[in-house]
Amino acid sequence: MELSLSTSSPAVLRRQASPLLHNQQVLGVSFASALKPGGALRFRSRRRPLHRPITCSASPSTAEPSSEVKKKKTLVRRNDVRNIAIVAHVDHGKTTLVDSMLRQAKVFRDNQVMQERIMDSNDLERERGITILSKNTSITYKNTKVNIIDTPGHSDFGGEVERVLNMVDGVLLVVDSVEGPMPQTRFVLKKALEFGHAVVVVVNKIDRPSARPEFVVNSTFELFIELNATDEQCDFQAIYASGIKGKAGLTPDDLSEDLGPLFEAVIRCVPGPNIEKDGALQMLATNIEYDEHKGRIAIGRLHAGALRKGMDVRVCTSEDSCRFARVSELFVYEKFYRVPADTVEAGDICAVCGIDDIQIGETIADKAHGKPLPTIKVEEPTVKMSFSVNTSPFSGREGKYVTSRNLRDRLNRELERNLAMKVEDGETADTFIISGRGTLHITILIENMRREGYEFMVGPPKVINKRVNDKLLEPYEVATVEVPENHMGPVVELLGKRRGQMFDMQGVGYVSFLLPCLSSYMQVCIVFSAS
Repeated sequence: MELSLSTSSPAVLRRQASPLLHNQQVLGVSFASALKPGGALRFRSRRRPLHRPITCSASPSTAEPSSEVKKKKTLVRRNDVRNIAIVAHVDHGKTTLVDSMLRQAKVFRDNQVMQERIMDSNDLERERGITILSKNTSITYKNTKVNIIDTPGHSDFGGEVERVLNMVDGVLLVVDSVEGPMPQTRFVLKKALEFGHAVVVVVNKIDRPSARPEFVVNSTFELFIELNATDEQCDFQAIYASGIKGKAGLTPDDLSEDLGPLFEAVIRCVPGPNIEKDGALQMLATNIEYDEHKGRIAIGRLHAGALRKGMDVRVCTSEDSCRFARVSELFVYEKFYRVPADTVEAGDICAVCGIDDIQIGETIADKAHGKPLPTIKVEEPTVKMSFSVNTSPFSGREGKYVTSRNLRDRLNRELERNLAMKVEDGETADTFIISGRGTLHITILIENMRREGYEFMVGPPKVINKRVNDKLLEPYEVATVEVPENHMGPVVELLGKRRGQMFDMQGVGYVSFLLPCLSSYMQVCIVFSAS
């Protein structure tokens, strides 16, 4: 019998977050309490209120300054473009769903042979079966261009999700038809609601024999309420789909032969980008790629004005820190490829070449009147490890880059595109301290460097504590466990030894614990023999 244990992003839970409120109901269906370490245990019944979507709408960002209200009156809505990100918990079928969307949108020829999980182009992604880097593509549906961004599903790569949410106006929240909302579902949904994005919920893998769509939709509705979503955001559109079969429908029992209902929901529920068409050029560099012939390529959405090939621009980090550059080449995303373009209008996602020193978070602005956009902010790291030069007797036998200079240059290149990672000097000149969102986040870097020919030593992971108001805070996680009732005792005992505190019980066999940051990484899947 297998017991699965999943954890949420520790970086989110270390901060002083607002309490997660639940509905108060008179007949004992649920009790209202706040999620706090050491708080009272909550028992929640499996009877849930039925969610009935009414309208598709988005709400203004909760972090929007009041000074922007007047400015938005001059913005216009562009209706021929939709920018969406597909977000989900790991292994909920998000990349497979993108495959079906690309095939049905005739991105590839009928006789063209394509591999599964097309967007997972990295060798490490294909080997591990997970998405590590966010990637762009686009399709055309009924004369509307839909820019799609596939994002990672693991919480350790949450920095990729936080960055791309700056480029989109809505998200497709993919939820497994059996598991329902999981910890990473909570994390990405919380970020999308903070941006005020429209959310379309896709209940995927609806063809599974044990699917429970009503439970999943109502659980997702409760999650919206817990995250303090507005009334408009709670009225989300639910689509039932089978990504591997390429079918979707408005009800779980009546699926179309294609993904037409899903495409229609995107056009109807996700608004077009708000742009300042005649304003000064503004584009936020949200992602960075590198090409051997073209150099650094900045990817982002054009917020205002128009960008042209050969145009002189200003690159700004802040009002007082600007420099000048020229755009040598310009690309837009059409189908699965980057296509050269002479001009890009506001609202579209594009790739810019020619600015060799551009960094993520900088703004490409008008040369004369351009102003920088707010920089990208991501959650802080929670785990750190030491990297040092290999000093063992077997040094130099496996890698060709063995010196501290090689190590420093490679780590600095990683910082250029990985905003969620930090690098600091260690106690010696040959040691570096790498801080990341989790052990998997740093492990992927180690494996990539090993394949590139770097040889070095690593130390054990350590938790990053933080002092706030003279109090030492430790990052912690929420572990959600699904286990048969007769095995509940050993599970509670095991997690209790790891200093886990049970704070929520959802019916029979669903319990949630608060755990210190590294406890859950030590044993993610526990196998019990049936008694």
